[in-house]
Amino acid sequence: MKGYILLAVLAVTFLQRTTGSLEVKGPTEPILEGQDVTLECVDTESELNMSTVHFQRFSKYMKRWYRLEVDQEYFYRRCFLYDVDVRREGDRLLLFIASIQSWSEGPYRCVSENSSAPDNSSQTLTIPIHYMREVAVHRAGLGYLTRYFNSVQDLKVRLGDDVELECSTSASEAPEYFWAKEGEDWILPSNKLKLNNVRDQNGGRYTCSAQSPTVRSLVKKRTISITVLPEDAAWYESTTSQIIMAAVAVLVLLVVLISMTAFLCRRANQRKCKGPIDDRSQKKPIYRSSVESLPSTAGDKQPLV
Repeated sequence: MKGYILLAVLAVTFLQRTTGSLEVKGPTEPILEGQDVTLECVDTESELNMSTVHFQRFSKYMKRWYRLEVDQEYFYRRCFLYDVDVRREGDRLLLFIASIQSWSEGPYRCVSENSSAPDNSSQTLTIPIHYMREVAVHRAGLGYLTRYFNSVQDLKVRLGDDVELECSTSASEAPEYFWAKEGEDWILPSNKLKLNNVRDQNGGRYTCSAQSPTVRSLVKKRTISITVLPEDAAWYESTTSQIIMAAVAVLVLLVVLISMTAFLCRRANQRKCKGPIDDRSQKKPIYRSSVESLPSTAGDKQPLV
């Protein structure tokens, strides 16, 4: 009995040594979107045949692991992971990801085919990808509809008006925003810039900067210019008036298109509909000699119907 127990302990120890030694190594520095990334699967105890080990990636959409090989599961590899290249250089198993994108973020692992034990795979490695899209600046407080038409580049405001600008972007982490004016040394730590009762000295170039809180080198900027119009300027010269006129024009065009579509559909339905049958016309007989009959040389008095 003791011999069987000893054999079982040795077998478990052997499995743990052969299946628990895999490890995925990746970059230690923060990864920015667009960089080339290399992962390596290593056997820390040098007891496995690396030709039987392969990389896997977990798909959060399909809820399963997929093998990443050049000649296997081509469809899934192309659908869920782009620019993936698995290479075997001697005893090394490498995974290259060229120009990594945000959708490539996820758990990776390497698995051995020699064992069916539950721990025949390495610990998962999740690659955090830091990214930030371009910064957009728009007028605040004009409503959701006009927000699509008021992306600001050159802003013209009337003397004495109130101006509130807001900059935004999409990023892996909520960025920190800063406003600054060219030629001045002040910095406003906010994504909104509000100028009340603007004067001539408020004109100039303003820059909104968005910076990642963890990767300080990840910064996006957007610069706009503000021009203060004189008091006698026409009302339609300001950017706000132009935005409102553009929004109204789009609404009018949309109403016209909807009205024309409804009119054409109604007209097409009327053409398809047939008028009601007059049953009274079927009750009156038509004679050959009558006015209602077709021209004929015969004077027959028998009804046709």
